[in-house]
Amino acid sequence: MGDSQFCSQKAAIYSLNFTANPPQRIFKLVDQINPSIFCIHITNYKPALSFINPEVPDENNFDKLMKTSDGFSFNSEAEISFSTRSDTPAPAKYKYGAPLQTSDSFLRFPSPLMSSLCTDNNPAAFLVNQAVKCTRRINLEQCEKIEALGMAYYSSPKILRVPDLRTEAEIPVTVQSVLVQSLNKTLTRLEDTVRLNQILVEAGDVKICTNVVLEVKYSITYTDAGEVAQAGLALLLGTVSRAVVALEQKFEIYFIQQNTKPVPLSGNPGYVVGLPLAAGFRPQKGSGIIQTMNRFGQLTILRSLAEQDCFAVEGIRAPVLFGYDMQSGCKLRLPKAMTCQLAVRRVKSLLQGQGFPDYVAPFGNSQAQDVLDWVPVHFITQASHMKDSCQLPVALVIEVKWTKYGSLLNPQAKIVNVTASLLSSSFPETNSGNERTVLISTVVTFVDASAPAEAGFRARPTINAKLPFNFFFPFV
Repeated sequence: MGDSQFCSQKAAIYSLNFTANPPQRIFKLVDQINPSIFCIHITNYKPALSFINPEVPDENNFDKLMKTSDGFSFNSEAEISFSTRSDTPAPAKYKYGAPLQTSDSFLRFPSPLMSSLCTDNNPAAFLVNQAVKCTRRINLEQCEKIEALGMAYYSSPKILRVPDLRTEAEIPVTVQSVLVQSLNKTLTRLEDTVRLNQILVEAGDVKICTNVVLEVKYSITYTDAGEVAQAGLALLLGTVSRAVVALEQKFEIYFIQQNTKPVPLSGNPGYVVGLPLAAGFRPQKGSGIIQTMNRFGQLTILRSLAEQDCFAVEGIRAPVLFGYDMQSGCKLRLPKAMTCQLAVRRVKSLLQGQGFPDYVAPFGNSQAQDVLDWVPVHFITQASHMKDSCQLPVALVIEVKWTKYGSLLNPQAKIVNVTASLLSSSFPETNSGNERTVLISTVVTFVDASAPAEAGFRARPTINAKLPFNFFFPFV
């Protein structure tokens, strides 16, 4: 509130119209809100300050309402029931990112939001693998009353097999393993997974709280129909000894599809020579990396055969193995009637195959949800210097740069850059027959981009001594 001229100011906007010949300058005077001042506007339309009660039709105003409205439609009960029966509802299932529902609300997955403190009302999302850390400020005297520190808080919920149908079967959370960590950080696995409650123990002047949950790991098994089939839980319990402490807890949840085998790793963590590169694509922003279950089909090239016929090797691919420089090719015979544009699409499908990946994993054990760690594939198209209207791809050159990561005693291979260059040339002329012959090839090279190790020496000590001004008195 206040002077309206401070909230709204006149602004002059200048622009150029490049469609005109010659280009012209356009001037506009518009009202612009002042972003430096917080303004509260008062509405001057009094009917908008309250809801208007609708007029209920009766025998006195029915004719008047008929004139002001567009009319009425009448349906018999038989028609209504018939239309309802014809609409078959879609089967209930969980969709990507939907909260996992329980019998009373949703499966809680504590996470840090605005700060590092744990927020317990964060729901676990379907098919979203997560691993977070957060802190929780607790008072040791109240440890037995804090629900988020006990096993029951994480093991008691029952997940709905499908959302919004509480009459269906509920999936209990099964405790699969319990580890207990002592004050000296030693771990002990409990044979019995019985539910333990946190206990406040007094030993003289010292008070400790035992069986406090430090780590939580959910493993959710789902079907291809979007239903939850099984829920597992692994816990790490510990002991808190300080009176007021900021306790750090770790939470992890991952999803496993039923009746599928996990994809073997290509290294842990660094790549192992001879194992295939892990690669995939990202369908949309905000999602994880999508990978095929065939680890030898995530990044492939043409496979050379004795016939050297591209049509014979179509669909037959060779995996790109870490550390192996590879080269393959074939001979493609194009009919005379085939246009250049059609030949370009055909050759690209042969060189890249189906679903050429957009990302490559930096390590052999990189997780699909860690999108920011994956290395994007840089595509480069190089054409010949010939001034032809159509350039035909003839080669795909893949360059993988990797470096040694970690300790000098046990370095790990890490991929830092991947470049896929598509080389093109002019469209070939027909030979003596009625066909064109094109030689296409694929090359994969691995380049070690590691910086040479340099021996480190400590700097020589320097003497920086200061004596009092009368130290040599009375000799000097």
